[in-house]
Amino acid sequence: MGGERNGHVEKSTILIPQVKFTKLFINGEFVDSISGKTFDTIDPRSEEVIAKVAEGDKEDVDLAVKAAREAFDHGPWPRLPGSERRRIMLKFADLIEQNLEELAAIDAIDAANLYSLGKMMLINNGIEQFRYYAGAADKIHGETLKMSRQLHGYTLLEPVGVVGHIIPWNFPTQMFSMKVAPALAAGCTMVVKPAEQTPLSALFYAHLAKLAGVPDGVINVVPGYGSTVGAAISSHMDIDMVSFTGSTVTGHRIMQAAATSNLKQVCLELGGKSPFIVFDDADVDKIAPLALNACLFNQGQICVAGTRLFIQEGIYDKFVARLLELLKTWVVGDPFDPNVNQGPQVDKKQFERVLSYIELGKKEGATLLTGGKPLDRKGYYIEPTIFTDVTDGMTIAQEEIFGPVMSIMKFKSMEEVIKRANSIKYGLAAGIMTNNLDTANTVSRSIKAGAIWINCYFAFDNDAPLGGYKMSGFGKDMGMDALHKYLQLKSIATPIYNSPWL
Repeated sequence: MGGERNGHVEKSTILIPQVKFTKLFINGEFVDSISGKTFDTIDPRSEEVIAKVAEGDKEDVDLAVKAAREAFDHGPWPRLPGSERRRIMLKFADLIEQNLEELAAIDAIDAANLYSLGKMMLINNGIEQFRYYAGAADKIHGETLKMSRQLHGYTLLEPVGVVGHIIPWNFPTQMFSMKVAPALAAGCTMVVKPAEQTPLSALFYAHLAKLAGVPDGVINVVPGYGSTVGAAISSHMDIDMVSFTGSTVTGHRIMQAAATSNLKQVCLELGGKSPFIVFDDADVDKIAPLALNACLFNQGQICVAGTRLFIQEGIYDKFVARLLELLKTWVVGDPFDPNVNQGPQVDKKQFERVLSYIELGKKEGATLLTGGKPLDRKGYYIEPTIFTDVTDGMTIAQEEIFGPVMSIMKFKSMEEVIKRANSIKYGLAAGIMTNNLDTANTVSRSIKAGAIWINCYFAFDNDAPLGGYKMSGFGKDMGMDALHKYLQLKSIATPIYNSPWL
């Protein structure tokens, strides 16, 4: 195994860990599925089977929900002082840190996350999310209400109950921590369905949670397919809320299932087709690498990827030329090679999907400037691909590809680019590159998206909520907004008599 650099294959010295956890995790124990069935999880670098994982089904979800319901209704977790939940969550974070390299390797073989990036950033981000929400666990407070009648009123914040987390495959660790950490801090219990493409690290985290002292039944992990496990969670009558990150198509199905079952709460972080807007006054040498990374990071498999690159006409030619220069040093290869910038797509289905969009772009009249082909080697590798002469109505400019494909478009005025940036069904994120404060303020307030990054990109932070407008969904991950979505607000009033004050 190794990355390709200047025609040479570089071997990795990383020791691939033995997969330890492949069964369902229900009520504090690793168990086989009721059916006894398993499915293969595939290494996208080699197209070979990593492990056979227990395949959950509706009956397994029923057992997991029963355990989570018992843990919520009668167990200690929702009733612990917040300070005790904090202590256990901090221990959980410490255990993740102690296993950081192994977890980074697991996500590299299962999801093709770059190993060096996993060690330096991705796993650490998950650790810090647990620490962030641990710090909030003992600071969940209601308010005292100044009533207009002779009443004393106050509010309580109570955990919403049993939560179903359905997480995607692109960043297994971060998506696990982004959902589980605030729900734990709130006092909820949960059933987690990791993506069928990338189930391994979620099972490892379930093991660490038990070691940290999270009571049995609080975290249950049921790998399986969306059509079975995901559908069972979405329609389950004893789940109080579903939190989902994934495609808009699946988001529709989850809302329908929630509505026709017990009208459970739903939080959806769905697709994106984010504009990356570069004005004439931007520094080309500074912004071009940012634009390239905004599109190609994690093989383009990130919901906020800046795949629609709008460049103002005054610097268009210079900017495109700089992108092509940068691509000469862009390395596609094995995620364990520290010199590699881009690994393989997650699986064969996604690989073929991306290639089909590239063919569609050519068919609809866009100019293929560079890339567009799979690498001539084993694994799901695709060249970084740039299209020019892209019009707003083209499929590659409208639909989320989730691959290393950039559409470049030229614009003249601020008013024009605002209109074009908004002419899409998605509204997750946007990048605005300008040195003019008035331009930055006007455009940032005009773009219909949940996260706007000015002269930066991927500016994620635990304090900054992330969520979409329009068909990119609703509800927030990260920030205190994420904690509060797992809490119910209850108002309480009682009469007061003979008080000198209302």
